[in-house]
Amino acid sequence: MGDSWDARVAQVWSSASSSRPADVLARIDALVAERPATDPRATFEAASARDYADREVEAEPLYRAALSLGLSEPTKGRAMIQLASTLRNLSRPEEAIDVLQDGFGNDPDHRLADAARAFLALCLADTGDTRAATAVALEALAAHLPEYAKAVRAYSSDLLG
Repeated sequence: MGDSWDARVAQVWSSASSSRPADVLARIDALVAERPATDPRATFEAASARDYADREVEAEPLYRAALSLGLSEPTKGRAMIQLASTLRNLSRPEEAIDVLQDGFGNDPDHRLADAARAFLALCLADTGDTRAATAVALEALAAHLPEYAKAVRAYSSDLLG
């Protein structure tokens, strides 16, 4: 058992694409069982594994528990994005929007802010607000444009009126 817990978790995820989702879930659950029930990172990994296995109903309360137990960054940001994605998959995009806006709205420079904006755009589209969805997506994209970023930001702003 010389490998660290984090390294063993990373190994499961690095081989997940060549494994059955049920096997990934079982392997993560075995690792989670090594940690205390109050370990926020282990709770997050349990949620992620359920999400990966298309068991979003089970994942949602685990994401919420992990966040309430006090995840540190960058895992906290990942948990908010994954919770929002889960809520969207559960046909609750309005709740997902709240999670993303609460989690990233005051920190536009967070290292996962553009990923959060991508999921926010998807949720806004799901609610029928395609202009806002397009504006959010363009705003996230503008930060990565070597040219025309100022124009794209202006057009993004114009979409919101």
